[in-house]
Amino acid sequence: MRVFVLLAVFAFATLAAMLPVSQSVYAQSSVILSDIRVEGNQRIEDDTVKSYLLITAGAPYDRSRVDRSLKALFNTGLFADVTIRQEGTVLIVNVVENPIINRLAFEGNRRIDDDTLLAEIQLRPRIVYTRARVQNDVQRIITVYRRSGRFAATVEPKVILLPENRVDLVFEINEGEQTGIKKIRFYGNKHFSDRQLLSEISTEETRWYNFLSDTDTYDPDRLTFDRELLRKFYLSKGYADFRVVSAIAELTPDRDGFFITFAVEEGAKYTFGAIDVKSEIKDLPADTLLDQVTTIEGETYNADKIEDSIQKLTFEAGKLGYAFVNVRPRIERDRENLTISVTYEINKGPRVYVERINITGNVRTLDYVIRREMKLAEGDAFNTALLRLSRSRIRGLDFFEKVEVTQEEGTAADKTVINVDVQEKSTGELSVGAGFSTTDSVSADLQIRERNLLGRGQDLRFGVSVGADAQTIDIGFTEPYFLDRDLSAGFDLFRTVRDYQDESGYDLERTGFVLRSGFPIKEFVRGDVFYSLVNEKIDNLTASAPVGIQKAAGDYLISSVGYTITISDLDDTLFPTTGSKYTFGQTVSGLGGDVRSLATNASYVRFFPVYENDVVLSLGVNGGYIFGLGEDVILTQRYNVGGRNFRGFESRGIGPRDIASGDALGGNAYVIGTAELRFPVGLPDEYGVLGRTFIDVGTLTGIDDDDPGIVDKASPRASIGVGLNWVSPFGPIQINVAVPVVKEDFDKEEVFQLDFGTRF
Repeated sequence: MRVFVLLAVFAFATLAAMLPVSQSVYAQSSVILSDIRVEGNQRIEDDTVKSYLLITAGAPYDRSRVDRSLKALFNTGLFADVTIRQEGTVLIVNVVENPIINRLAFEGNRRIDDDTLLAEIQLRPRIVYTRARVQNDVQRIITVYRRSGRFAATVEPKVILLPENRVDLVFEINEGEQTGIKKIRFYGNKHFSDRQLLSEISTEETRWYNFLSDTDTYDPDRLTFDRELLRKFYLSKGYADFRVVSAIAELTPDRDGFFITFAVEEGAKYTFGAIDVKSEIKDLPADTLLDQVTTIEGETYNADKIEDSIQKLTFEAGKLGYAFVNVRPRIERDRENLTISVTYEINKGPRVYVERINITGNVRTLDYVIRREMKLAEGDAFNTALLRLSRSRIRGLDFFEKVEVTQEEGTAADKTVINVDVQEKSTGELSVGAGFSTTDSVSADLQIRERNLLGRGQDLRFGVSVGADAQTIDIGFTEPYFLDRDLSAGFDLFRTVRDYQDESGYDLERTGFVLRSGFPIKEFVRGDVFYSLVNEKIDNLTASAPVGIQKAAGDYLISSVGYTITISDLDDTLFPTTGSKYTFGQTVSGLGGDVRSLATNASYVRFFPVYENDVVLSLGVNGGYIFGLGEDVILTQRYNVGGRNFRGFESRGIGPRDIASGDALGGNAYVIGTAELRFPVGLPDEYGVLGRTFIDVGTLTGIDDDDPGIVDKASPRASIGVGLNWVSPFGPIQINVAVPVVKEDFDKEEVFQLDFGTRF
């Protein structure tokens, strides 16, 4: 008990001893400040410093306000150090100013120029230097390099002290090697090979020949885009349950590359079940719209076809006078039978009109070039399908890096504003090319092209090609919207000199022009018409030239008009895997000039995927027939077969021929059928090498000249062979090895064929 009493007495004594001190502190806080004095400032005025203080002369000293004033001065970023002390009734503020940046520079940056880096950082000359700002800008520079694929880049800021509290700031940059993508792997893909999936995404593996591309560097945004590309691909192939489980980019320990791994779940493959259209609009019966649906019961499920059907139904309803319709697909999935039934419900949507269309971001491209691609105009009834189509058409111009089409509320409930924001890209092209083929020997060409001339959407082209056997110069111009209609119009001027000495014993000069126009007829169908006026000259005949060629020597003025109709639904223009293409055209010569004839040409090819789109079978046929209108067909208008269009035979290798000289004379009719199987050859997919095996069957016959020294047999010829296609870094290379199995004695064989060309 005594112990507790003693402790209590001691505590009270201690508290009593402290009380006078507290009263003393309180007494200090009641001191009235007579003045505030600023010391250490060189550039910054006293009043500027005082403006940040939360205490003024004439006010009592308050420690909490002094502490808050101290923090306020530090937060300005103007000072490296600040102290505040009291001397009697005077408050002294001592500051050490941060230096001013005199000059800012970058060193070691070879891949990214100064202007690009300067646009990313915050510091500038005549701005106050602070460590925090410098470190922030260091991180911004590193981010720029990472976006360009250089994750090993380092940045070290160097400060050079100058008089008058100024500094030069230098960012020393070690760019490091480009951090490419070493490998892209897929897990969970059973129905499509890695090669097929690699061709669907935008990211590529780093290869030595990809120096002109940046798609082989890691970009998080591109990886997100690739996830969507994979999803769209699988949905178009029937895998409605497909999902990307993860997309992971792992940086190697030495920071010299990335491993990207896509983990996917393909799910089951679905087919379309029952397809129906239901309309809630009384005057719009569903049976009138069912023909517009492209989804067919029993076919493989394809999400793209559902979207296509929605657009077609919306367009058809609009043509019938129902602009305010809303088409919604109702999906019913049968997981047991693996079918997806689709019912297109047509509802009457709210009446909304386009109040205004705003176009931004176009610096060069004129507004009307973009507006004419819009399927909506101010005052029109708003239509979602037409808005999507408009966005697609603007992107199809290929003038812009980015196209964003959005909508917002207008000035009234029944009005909407459409905003089109674009980001332009370069549309000028300068290409220098070189090539070699067993048909045309060595060649080189130069082409200058502007696809958006003066921002009007016009296409201007100038090209020169020089080779061992041919020299060409041509100029072309195209106006895509002639007379403000969806009608392209253009012209070509050209001059060609071609050496046919080896094949037929003469040289051919062609000088002339072509006026042309093209227009869409319907989906997948296009029409083209043209008029040409060409002067042809046959000269430099060999001493052994046959009588038929000697008679043909001289000048001919050929005036022709013609048309071509093309129907195509190929899924890819370079390496199609499915779809077909059909062309039919006729050319009439005789509208003035020296030649009168009618030529008809047609071709058809269809592609069939045989095995997982890796092995593709194509079957095709093409042919032509020309006859004179009251006169013989001249030498230069006859068809010639061999080389590229009939493998296994030389250029002009089959058809009518002069026996004595061996010169090819051409024929009035030809037909060629081809069966080809394309397949991978087992090399890594990124090499882009494909193998082919093929059979060509055809003939060339018919000649108006009745010279007994001419041999002409309409018998079929055939060849079989193998080939390779390589999309190399130097351009596409094609190699064919073909052996004629059915031929005539006078035909000219060519077992090995090579075509190579590139542009830079």
